[in-house]
Amino acid sequence: MQNEQIKNENEELRQQVALLEEQLLQAQKLTALGELTGTATHEFNNILTTILNYAKLGLRHRDEASRTKAFEKILTASERAAKITGTILAAAKNRKQKFEPVNLVALTEDTMLLLEREMTKYRITVEKSFAEKVPEIMADGNQIQQVLLNLLINARQAMSGGGRLVVKILYDEENEMLDLVIRDFGSGIPKDALLKIFDRFYSTKSGPDETGKGGSGLGLASCKAVIEQHQGVIRVESTEGKGTAFTMKLPTVIRAKLLEKPV
Repeated sequence: MQNEQIKNENEELRQQVALLEEQLLQAQKLTALGELTGTATHEFNNILTTILNYAKLGLRHRDEASRTKAFEKILTASERAAKITGTILAAAKNRKQKFEPVNLVALTEDTMLLLEREMTKYRITVEKSFAEKVPEIMADGNQIQQVLLNLLINARQAMSGGGRLVVKILYDEENEMLDLVIRDFGSGIPKDALLKIFDRFYSTKSGPDETGKGGSGLGLASCKAVIEQHQGVIRVESTEGKGTAFTMKLPTVIRAKLLEKPV
């Protein structure tokens, strides 16, 4: 009788912990969405300025060459705005986790597009290096994008005086894995902090910066949870004063399907 009672209490406790974890993940999603919306608002201001300026140019100049140039610039800016809108709407959807083939290069490019203005503002030079052959991964694109945003914003914050940010995608064909590396050359992370960097509520930041981003202690813990749900691994290497590199190892569609099969 007593054993049964203990068993019931343990099960109730397990359910409460699971509920709290779900609530924490939802809180992190809302935080990420808020940061994403704030970033997108600034990007939209830039896009609208471009559209307005070229619309005025087209009205001032009657020659075909000037008007064609104006229309082309307006079209490019509008397509960029549509991409940003699509990203925000997809992230805002309160839907269940959905795994499907995802182009990691395209997802990374779209994510960096959202942060382009912010990187420029803080004098961050972005260097991209993608393997020639990059197969799709089986993933929830929205969740991987949230991880990317978190890591890219962290990298930007680590270089308060500006600096260089390297984003690489490598293909491990033998193991059917993709390595997504985000490397900054900023302040680095102390050795004692590296052991706790993925713990919930642990943060090396005193609070959000002037943009309102970071400092909750939920970001990296959530990143780790997402990557592990994708049957992947996230690791960090850092040296104080020299910078930090986060590497996400994600299975390709081929490997993901193999992992689904029973041994």
